Amino acid sequence: MDGDGDPESMGQPEEASSDEQQEEGCVCVPEASGGEEEETAYLDELPEPLLLRVLAELPAAELVQACRLVCLRWKELVDGAPLWLLKCQQEGLVPEGGSEDERDHWQQFYFLSKRRRNLLRNPCGEEDLEGWCDVEHGGDGWRVEELPGDCGMEFVHDESVKKFFASSFEWCRKAQVIDLQAEGYWEELLDTTQPAIVISHTFTDYGPGVRFVRFEHAGQDSVYWKGWFGARVTNSSVWVEP
Repeated sequence: MDGDGDPESMGQPEEASSDEQQEEGCVCVPEASGGEEEETAYLDELPEPLLLRVLAELPAAELVQACRLVCLRWKELVDGAPLWLLKCQQEGLVPEGGSEDERDHWQQFYFLSKRRRNLLRNPCGEEDLEGWCDVEHGGDGWRVEELPGDCGMEFVHDESVKKFFASSFEWCRKAQVIDLQAEGYWEELLDTTQPAIVISHTFTDYGPGVRFVRFEHAGQDSVYWKGWFGARVTNSSVWVEP
């Protein structure tokens, strides 16, 4: 058997006839091995543009965690800009015809773009005050109202926004703490690349060590009317930009 088979059969070769050995030799590894070699040879023969298109159809996680480990050629393709630029174009993250030189790292741009979303929970009060912490109810406290409210107007920036938080005649405050690592942003990315963090201001070059963002807003009615005539807030956002 020359090394093919289980330990018991290898330890007692005299119990197997030459016919059995020949039959086992035909059934075992050679056919599967030949098939694998043919597949490998076929992929090796693919021109790079075609292989890139094949790889671009795979999920990004598989590319990084599995395909990159297959061989040196695949590692270079997965680490290179053309594959990720192609994936960005296929998924509508950038227009067709983008240049490889437009960004330093298309792989990073891809992963950041896929994660791009408002990191604040319940920004429009659809779940009352769920998700907010350190809530201070000054005066009559926070109240969630339907747009346009008693003395307001529709939210023209986004028709999907239907509610808002209304403050009262004394200071009303609330906050959220965002764990950036829990949201999928890894240490090396935050410390070296330092992607832009956008609230009402864009924060860049903030240095290594940033792991959390605390968002807080507050409002008060300046004429102290009883009820909910203070600042109205809705659709607040925190984004990490690619």
